[in-house]
Amino acid sequence: MSQDKRDLKLSAGRSSRADINAFLNKVATTPVRRPSGSRGRLLFAIDATASREPAWDMACQLQSEMFTSTDDIGGLEVQLAFYRGFGEMKVTQWLESPEELVRRMLRVRCLAGRTQIRKLLGHALKETNRQKVDALVFVGDVVEEDIDELGHLAGQLGLVGTPVFVFHEGGEPISRRAFEQIVRLSGGAYCSFDAGSAQQLRELLSAVAVFSAGGRRALEDLGRARGGRVLQIVDQLRGKR
Repeated sequence: MSQDKRDLKLSAGRSSRADINAFLNKVATTPVRRPSGSRGRLLFAIDATASREPAWDMACQLQSEMFTSTDDIGGLEVQLAFYRGFGEMKVTQWLESPEELVRRMLRVRCLAGRTQIRKLLGHALKETNRQKVDALVFVGDVVEEDIDELGHLAGQLGLVGTPVFVFHEGGEPISRRAFEQIVRLSGGAYCSFDAGSAQQLRELLSAVAVFSAGGRRALEDLGRARGGRVLQIVDQLRGKR
C-alpha cells in the first residue's frame, strides 16, 4: 500500500473540528422552505445492520436533543426509519415526543444484512411529496449499492428541497465518496464521526434539528438562549461569513 493510501486510510476515520465546523456551516446556510407556523419535519434514518449496534445505542441516548433543541422555535416532528436483516425496512408514524421515539428505538435489535439506502431515499421522496420533509438525516457506516441509482434519488430529493445530511461513522473512503455524492446532489452535507464520541453526534443532530425547525436565524437564537457549546457553534459560523 502506498504512503498516500495509508494516509487516506488513517485520516478517513477521524472527524476533525474543521470537518464539523464545515458541516455546521453548510447546515446553517441551507435554505428552509416551509410554511410559517408549522412544525419542522425530520426523517431520522439509521442503518441497523449488525455492525451498527454500538452507534444505535448511542443514537438512542442522544435523540432527545433533536426535540429539546427546537422547543422554542415551533417544535419538531420526527419519523424513524431503519433497515436491517434480509431486505427489512421499517418506518414509524411521525412522532412529536422524544419519549415515544426512544421507546420505538429501544425495541429494535440490529441484524446482519446489506445496506438499503436506496429504499430510504425512495421513502423520503414519497413522504415529502405527500407533505414537505425539511431534512433527511442518515447515520451509517458503509454503502453497498449502485451509486448511480442512489444519485438519481438524491437528485430528486434536491429538486423538491429535501436535503440529505449524512453522519458517517468511521469515514471509510469508498463509502465516503458515495455519501458525498448523495449530499451534493440533494443539497445537504456530509460529516464523519467517531463511534466513541457522543458529543460529536449530539452537536450534529441538534444542528440539523434546529435547521429543520427554523434555519440559520433559529440556530443563532438558540445559541444566545442556551450559550455553552451551541453558542460556540454560532460564533464559529459567524466567523465563516
